[in-house]
Amino acid sequence: MAKICELCGKSTVSGNSIQHKHSGGWMYKAPKTKRTFKPNLRKIDVDIEGTPSKIRACMKCYKKLKAEQE
Repeated sequence: MAKICELCGKSTVSGNSIQHKHSGGWMYKAPKTKRTFKPNLRKIDVDIEGTPSKIRACMKCYKKLKAEQE
């Protein structure tokens, strides 16, 4: 199952992990390796047009929904 927020569409993105401390001083470029950034998802119960259903939402969307309910 894909890690995608069903409200805003936030998904996994890729980037570089940079190791700043390495042997040889600053003679060489800092080594980089590929890594992934995954969204912080949570399954929540939401009423969509009167029917309760479970969706996956990122924490930013979850906090917005929670603030609207209060």
